[in-house]
Amino acid sequence: MNFTPTAIPEVIEITPRVFGDDRGFFMETWHAGKFREAGLDFHFVQDNHSKSVQGTLRGIHYQIEQAQGKLVRVISGEVFDVAVDLRKSSSTFGRWVGIVLSAENKKMFWVPPGFGHAFYVLSPEAEFVYKCTELYAPEHERCLRWDDPALGIDWPLVGGKAPLLSAKDAAGAPLATAETYP
Repeated sequence: MNFTPTAIPEVIEITPRVFGDDRGFFMETWHAGKFREAGLDFHFVQDNHSKSVQGTLRGIHYQIEQAQGKLVRVISGEVFDVAVDLRKSSSTFGRWVGIVLSAENKKMFWVPPGFGHAFYVLSPEAEFVYKCTELYAPEHERCLRWDDPALGIDWPLVGGKAPLLSAKDAAGAPLATAETYP
């Protein structure tokens, strides 16, 4: 596996080694020893799987307590995945990094605790899977506005159309008033 820090060094792009032939392919998506050697020594407690149609934007989610680290990947389709630094003590507070994840490129993205997370579906539909370091705690879940000008996320909106949002995501808070981490 190749572990590549992004413009926010704690957020890591992970490119697995893929072994393929005319029958298909094989790859490791999690190996505790290899991740530990790369400085990512985490215990995962929950796996999630979602399916969404094109134009769906899920996020920007985070848990103010029981902060979740997420190891994310796409197994069908393509998404634009985003991590937003919500640690006030960080020199990159309020900055974001994004990456295209797809079934074709097989890349993974490590979104550490202390970051908000979102993805936008580029393909006709996508299946998104991720491992979490903490259990989902709805009482601690928070959501940032996907289009907050203070964040300035450059979403690659298909056809320039507004994304499909849940009611919760549509009511996300701007960074200026959102609860953040120390």
